[in-house]
Amino acid sequence: MRYFIEFSYNGKAYHGWQRQPKARSIQQTMEEAISTLLRAEVQLVGAGRTDAGVHARQLFAHFDIDNKLESAELVHRLNAFLPEDIAVREIREVLPKAHARFDALERTYEYRVVLRKDPFSSDWAHYIHLPLDIEAMNLASAELLKHSDFECFSKSNTDVKTYVCRLKEANWRREGDTLIFTITADRFLRNMVRAVVGTLLDVGLGKSTVENVNSIIKSKDRGEAGVSVPAKGLYLMKIRYPDTLFQLHG
Repeated sequence: MRYFIEFSYNGKAYHGWQRQPKARSIQQTMEEAISTLLRAEVQLVGAGRTDAGVHARQLFAHFDIDNKLESAELVHRLNAFLPEDIAVREIREVLPKAHARFDALERTYEYRVVLRKDPFSSDWAHYIHLPLDIEAMNLASAELLKHSDFECFSKSNTDVKTYVCRLKEANWRREGDTLIFTITADRFLRNMVRAVVGTLLDVGLGKSTVENVNSIIKSKDRGEAGVSVPAKGLYLMKIRYPDTLFQLHG
């Protein structure tokens, strides 16, 4: 039987989602916990992978197990067993061919920038002490929606077959002393959101212009885009699936 597990985590202490040979990862930590409690080897297939230090408000993975699970009980036991920086929200049985990664319709990320030095947000947001032109940053964000090839924002030497991503949303909003960038697409390239934010911040700081953003995207050159902002400000917020994914037969 196949199950989807929904969970969230604070990524500060981890080297990203994916298993690493000599580094602590979310995937390894969760697989070991589930395998221990179920007394069977369990392998998780995640909806995507976050880089070192990135957080997730909502992430899904699927796993297969021979026996039917008491899902609510397993959620309770896992939350007692896992470290405090990982929380399981729900475990649901799904159709046998449901896939956490390939069936996802869209993903939403947020990036947080704080405009005033704050010791309580230093680990969870990127501090910018210079004034930012938020209107210009939103105009530049709107330009992103006119494109689909985002090779210029992709990490170098990746083995992806296409750099095409279909963006649905990209905008900035202010909440007190915090700026929040929201971006939604069907898929994202490695390091893409952090590179996009770095490029948009250049516009906000007056180092670049809205017109330059179009030129950068058309160049397909990572060297033309802005620097990648720190991972600590990035959050995977939401993953959307077809409703039919969770509708079991019988």
